[in-house]
Amino acid sequence: MSPASPSGRRERNKAAKLERILAAAGELFAEHGVDDVTTQQIAQRADIGAGTLFLYARTKGELLLMVQNANYAQALERGRSAAEREGDRLEAVLAVLRPVVECNRAQLDNGRTYLREMVFGDASEPHHEQALSIVAQTEAAVADVLTRDGEVDQDAARVLAHVVSAVLFVAMAADAGPTWSPEEVVDHLRGQLVHVLPR
Repeated sequence: MSPASPSGRRERNKAAKLERILAAAGELFAEHGVDDVTTQQIAQRADIGAGTLFLYARTKGELLLMVQNANYAQALERGRSAAEREGDRLEAVLAVLRPVVECNRAQLDNGRTYLREMVFGDASEPHHEQALSIVAQTEAAVADVLTRDGEVDQDAARVLAHVVSAVLFVAMAADAGPTWSPEEVVDHLRGQLVHVLPR
């Protein structure tokens, strides 16, 4: 058996550190909210130096994107699966969106900061790009729902999915209803989308 190559070991160590950083940041953000957590606390919990942390993410915003991107991607998969069980077009679209809303509302300040980072963050940062990719995937999932019965063509579905995405973003980012439960946000979306989506 040949010994592990130095580059292979280095990559494993790097992956293990990243895993610890994501776990530490995720736990601390969930416990205290992103605004009340310092990068030093994250580094300490991940058992790394602060300088090492900055090799993986330059800001707390980038760390939040890293953590939340994984959560949002999982939420979207749950939404796609739930939409397959819904026959009604509006309810199927809401089934796609519901887990995304739940993810966003799990820690309200984190959810709003994540949305702000998506819109105003550094576009050259890879985790920012991944967040925008999740938005595009969400729109694609909504478009798939809209076209599945053949009554809405693909071009119209893409435009409608983009409108749905904008309505979702505003509903999650707005100061109105900060104490709303995820289901109340979904009801709010239902009240708007019923006027937008073809019935």
